[in-house]
Amino acid sequence: MDVEKIRADFPVLERGIAYLDSACMTLRPKQVIEEMCRYYYEFPACPGRSLHRMGAEASEEMEKSRKKVAGFLGAGKESEIVFTRNTTEAINLVARSLEFGERNAVVTSDREHNSNLVPWQLAGKRGVEHRIVRSTPQNEFDLDAFREEMDKSVRLVSVAHASNLDGYVLPAREIIRTAHDFGALVLLDGAQSAPHSELSVKKMDCDFFTVSAHKMLGPSGMGCLYAKESVLEEMEPFIAGGSTVANSTYESAEFLKAPEKFEAGLQDIAGIMGFGKACDYLERAGRKKIGEYGKKLNERLQRGLEEMQKVEIVGVRDAGKRTGITSFNVKGLDSHDVAVLLDEAKIAVRSGMHCLHSWFNARKIRGSVRASFYLYNTREETELLLSEVRQIEKQLA
Repeated sequence: MDVEKIRADFPVLERGIAYLDSACMTLRPKQVIEEMCRYYYEFPACPGRSLHRMGAEASEEMEKSRKKVAGFLGAGKESEIVFTRNTTEAINLVARSLEFGERNAVVTSDREHNSNLVPWQLAGKRGVEHRIVRSTPQNEFDLDAFREEMDKSVRLVSVAHASNLDGYVLPAREIIRTAHDFGALVLLDGAQSAPHSELSVKKMDCDFFTVSAHKMLGPSGMGCLYAKESVLEEMEPFIAGGSTVANSTYESAEFLKAPEKFEAGLQDIAGIMGFGKACDYLERAGRKKIGEYGKKLNERLQRGLEEMQKVEIVGVRDAGKRTGITSFNVKGLDSHDVAVLLDEAKIAVRSGMHCLHSWFNARKIRGSVRASFYLYNTREETELLLSEVRQIEKQLA
């Protein structure tokens, strides 16, 4: 992978900042930015509603992007891709639209982002039971504990495919197989996995998969829900209104088929086009190469951090089981203080609880510093981070 050639596509890197916060939001290449501008310059019109040529162009580009996203995720059909604002909205769509009935339990892990925790807490007010699988002492997913939580009352298993805490990749195939044995559906939060690895939702046989474009070189406020066609047909719309119905009277409405019945109102056409272009970019770069490269940088970072006396790795310690994320703390310093000191050295990292308050609170940890790598990062940036953390450690001596 030609990292220097890739870096030339990201104008913001000219600021000289070592950007190590891609687990929160990735940078965007000029190709994505230009594609979004193309909509506003060339055919800024309504897709699906207006029959004039600009409306037709907007409709065509929107569906081209849907096809690209479907291919990127390895979906069986384009109609299985529902555009949303992000993973958070996609999970909420499932929480609100999926019928539970007598099978009223939802199972999650104990390391879920708030987006895959709070919707199920709110669902509890509607009679949905929320069960949590506790991690092993090594902070990994406990398959035995998971099996103990499963029974015929479980309607859905909803877990992160890869954790935003430390990049730990959960054993998705085993989780899906076990859940299906009990007749339960499975939702994978793919916000941290899809940008870093080749995958096929069809081959994995998950029932739902969610993605945020802003974590994979795409625009903010854009994402999608993949769902099996048969499941989408059974679900009711989450938000209803314009673009979701074929016809209506004062008393009733005839809803369109999926995905349209879930895409209410005018969509973010420029964002959808940018999402599709981001998929193109990542496919050309090669997601397998991206994943391997991120792991290589991450393993180097962890080796260097483990050599320091006052640094503690947070989460799963085995870097081989993680994507390009490392969370750590410097003893005697708050994570925010470390992040500010690193920012002064033009190194951008995340600090705090990473929207994972429940995990940190359960362990009485105030937060962590999180460094996350992507295809535009370099070995030199990794060494710079290690050098600056060593300097911080020396100041505490």
